[in-house]
Amino acid sequence: MKHIKIFLAVAAICFTAGSCKDDLEATSYGQLSPINFPKTESDYELYALEAYKPFGSKWGYADPSGAYQFLFHGVDYSNILLNDGTSDMIAHFPEWGGNWDLLTKADFVFLKNQDRSAHFEKVRFVTRLTKMIDDLEKSSISEAKKKQLLGEVRMSRGWLMYNLLTLYGPVPVILDPSKIGTQEEDNLTRPDRTVYVNSITQDLRYAADNLVKTPSEYGRFNKGLALAVLMRTYLFEKDYAKAEQAGREILTLGYSLNQSYRDLFREPTEVNNETIWAVSVDPTGDGTEPKPNFNAWGFYTFPSDYAAGTLTGSARAGGWAWPGALLATWEFYDSFDPADKRRELLLDTYPATWGGTYTRANMRGPVINKYPDDAPQAFQGNDLPQVRYADVLLMLAEAINGQSGPTSEASGFVNQVRNRAGLEDLTAAETASKEAFSAALLRERAWELYFEGFRRVDLMRFGKWDEYLQAAGKTPNPIGANGYLPIPQYALNASKGSLSQTQGY
Repeated sequence: MKHIKIFLAVAAICFTAGSCKDDLEATSYGQLSPINFPKTESDYELYALEAYKPFGSKWGYADPSGAYQFLFHGVDYSNILLNDGTSDMIAHFPEWGGNWDLLTKADFVFLKNQDRSAHFEKVRFVTRLTKMIDDLEKSSISEAKKKQLLGEVRMSRGWLMYNLLTLYGPVPVILDPSKIGTQEEDNLTRPDRTVYVNSITQDLRYAADNLVKTPSEYGRFNKGLALAVLMRTYLFEKDYAKAEQAGREILTLGYSLNQSYRDLFREPTEVNNETIWAVSVDPTGDGTEPKPNFNAWGFYTFPSDYAAGTLTGSARAGGWAWPGALLATWEFYDSFDPADKRRELLLDTYPATWGGTYTRANMRGPVINKYPDDAPQAFQGNDLPQVRYADVLLMLAEAINGQSGPTSEASGFVNQVRNRAGLEDLTAAETASKEAFSAALLRERAWELYFEGFRRVDLMRFGKWDEYLQAAGKTPNPIGANGYLPIPQYALNASKGSLSQTQGY
């Protein structure tokens, strides 16, 4: 039986939150009455749950203005699609055309014409979170509950702003509640990068200081998550000393590597001491509002004529596309040591519904079986890990290398991850210099974290986006944008010249 989860089917809550119409001008979405809601501690508990909305796994949701929004951990425009599907690890998929064709060949130019479903629109949600923070700070609930709820809401705001940073660079946001609903919302000038990043780290630091490692309800934000996203932020900005400090705090929390890599992604063993935070998936979920938080990846990774495992006779026999919407590349498969247990979740052969067997000779790429279909329901019940201890160990090695080069401690962190996968320690050549160790780290991150939504950001952080994409036969469009996405034209138009386009577009 699944543990108690937060499915976040949150009741509709009206509150004053200055935000934007189609033209990004301020508008009010109703009046939050101080007389009746929120008033009690339970009212504020419900109010604060809205902070989880962008971090679930559904098809999407409508914001108060009616704009449809995709989620970072959903499917369309998710971290997995934008960060891994666009990268050197995933094969180009032209069959469906449109955004699937363009994204899997790393062509982002079409996103200039994206409507308000673009992630850029989530600057509006930052405003909502700012309003929630202000309301919580002014509330008369107990200090303990106030700090907990503020920790969760500030975790949401910091993480959301970090994601926007990795997509577009610094974006205009409202962090001062006194500016909500005023003409200040019309100012869409990009903030100074240092100021923007400091706002992220302040939110995440507050969350880390006020959230516990193990909340009473599985699925709530926790201390380890806050420290890990803080660590990612510092690494993205190449502030290695502070990244190391955050990583060492995580070491003290008592996490450890799971004995089995495969079991990290299976429903019966998804709750373990390695997974720091995961999107908690409802085994009966279908991605709609009544049954949110589902895992749909089998439909995108398994070919439509896949006939192996529990897929035969289940609600679906295979995925939605042939040869599979998201397949790994053979180059990525061949980069693994054959003894690497992590490669076992990439299938180089599969039996088809028509009775034959596909092999490498007639497969575009290996099938990604990272979330095995172990149950008979249409969608999978596997939770979606977003922070794992293995990732923390690799980031900590990166932070140390950025300062001191490949120390024995740093290589030891990497070797822990490699040894769990059945591999020997790094070679002397791989730890001979800062550059050699950096290259080894980037390879190890790909092998360990593939199809978990990190590759584009990793390549950007290591300065390898253009180089690695071109080597894989994908030409990132445009060269020079370095993995960033363009600001949608509707936002540029609304800004009347104050909002600058991403470099390269």
